[in-house]
Amino acid sequence: MTAEKTRILDTSQVKQKIRRIAYEIYEENFNEKSIVIAGVDGQGYTLARHIARELQRVAGITVTVVKVILSKTDPLQHEVKLDCDVRTIKKKSIVLVDDVLNTGRTLAYAMKPFLDTEVKKLEVAVLVNRSHTAFPVYPRYTGFELATTINDHVQVVLGKEASVYLL
Repeated sequence: MTAEKTRILDTSQVKQKIRRIAYEIYEENFNEKSIVIAGVDGQGYTLARHIARELQRVAGITVTVVKVILSKTDPLQHEVKLDCDVRTIKKKSIVLVDDVLNTGRTLAYAMKPFLDTEVKKLEVAVLVNRSHTAFPVYPRYTGFELATTINDHVQVVLGKEASVYLL
């Protein structure tokens, strides 16, 4: 039996959510000369690149995009790494980005490299917040709040034809 897909957000709505997140990030960081947008490897990194592009359009500030590499299934068995030198993030305002916040587990482990160095500020942005938090991770920037059961699955498709589906 195949799971039925229900489209929650279409391409224009996803773009609108990304634009709004970029504006909110700028509003909270308007005094910054530069900001780091760090995306969790996979869709989080893709979303981070989209947010960074919009943020540069909106604010004209320097935006550095960083990839956070971790094992989502077994984060304690593998080192959480960044695809940049630690000096890139030192004393900077960081926005950690992932596509969906479910329990907060992935984002909690993704914070480790930023907690191991001196950063100015660390905030979280997600496209979809499912609010099933088991870890104390709450997004400062949310594109869409979605009430789901713990067994539901949210699929985010980013690219030319962006969509969010509930499975």
